[in-house]
Amino acid sequence: MEKVNSPEELMESIANMSRDNSVYQFHVPGKGRFALVLQEEEQQSIQADVEANLELKVIIEQSRKEFKHGKAMSTSELLKSLSPKDFR
Repeated sequence: MEKVNSPEELMESIANMSRDNSVYQFHVPGKGRFALVLQEEEQQSIQADVEANLELKVIIEQSRKEFKHGKAMSTSELLKSLSPKDFR
C-alpha cells in the first residue's frame, strides 16, 4: 500500500491508472486507507445517440445550419458576454 503525502502525488497516481492498472490502494496519514477503482464508461459515440433519437438528429442538423450562417456563439464568447448582474 502506497503512502500519499500530497494531492499532487495522488493525482499523479490517478493519471497513471489504466484498464490494466485499475485498482489503486493508498494510505493518507491522519485519514486512513483507501482503494480507488477505475471503472471505464461505455464509449458510445454521438452518432449512435443520433441514430437512436430522431429528435436529437434534427436538433444537431439545425445547430450545424445556424453555425454555418454565423448564428452561433462559442462557449468562450458566451462566457465573455455574461456579467455578474446576469445571475441576480
